[in-house]
Amino acid sequence: MYLPDHFAETRPAELNRLIAEHPLGALVVQGPTGLDANHIPFEVLPDEGPHGTLIAHVARANPVWRELRDGDEALVIFRAEHAYVSPNWYPSKHELHRQVPTWNYRVVHVHGRVRVRDDERFVRGVVARLTRRHEAATGDARPWKMTDSEAAYIDDMLTRIVGIEVAIARIVGKWKLSQNKDERDRAGAADALAAHGDAALARAMRDTFGGGR
Repeated sequence: MYLPDHFAETRPAELNRLIAEHPLGALVVQGPTGLDANHIPFEVLPDEGPHGTLIAHVARANPVWRELRDGDEALVIFRAEHAYVSPNWYPSKHELHRQVPTWNYRVVHVHGRVRVRDDERFVRGVVARLTRRHEAATGDARPWKMTDSEAAYIDDMLTRIVGIEVAIARIVGKWKLSQNKDERDRAGAADALAAHGDAALARAMRDTFGGGR
């Protein structure tokens, strides 16, 4: 990934926060017919291994787990909020007419080694973790639990999925949030994004340049 210094995010807590808040990752691996990408929700375990671990599961019918060998390289891409940025949103454009369109976004690339975990205990643990986290976020008075269903049904469903584990080797974060613009242009773009409904991206921009208003 092309990564100018002013867009680099290196704080482990912020990188893990993005993964936790935007857990649907694109798992990219080298398959028998070339590059293959699967979009699956991950859980990040920052304290598992030297650099952390990602865990997930795929359908047993998905050929990816049979095509992988333990230790294969993998790239998992997580993307947060993103949006088009118009030159008209920069105050300096109306004075100098020297701005062009761009796209602002936040992404994390996780590089690591993949391992297939085709065992019931691991898979059950992955499903339980993902369920607890995301059911809690629904705000329902009675979040769904695995025990809401008959044990035999859950046992059968667990046989239909296979666990995936990625031992993280390195994490690369890119926060492209107009850090290369002057303060008033950054503020102008953030205000316009907020007005167009992209409040999360506007907030991320303001947090980055200390203008949290």
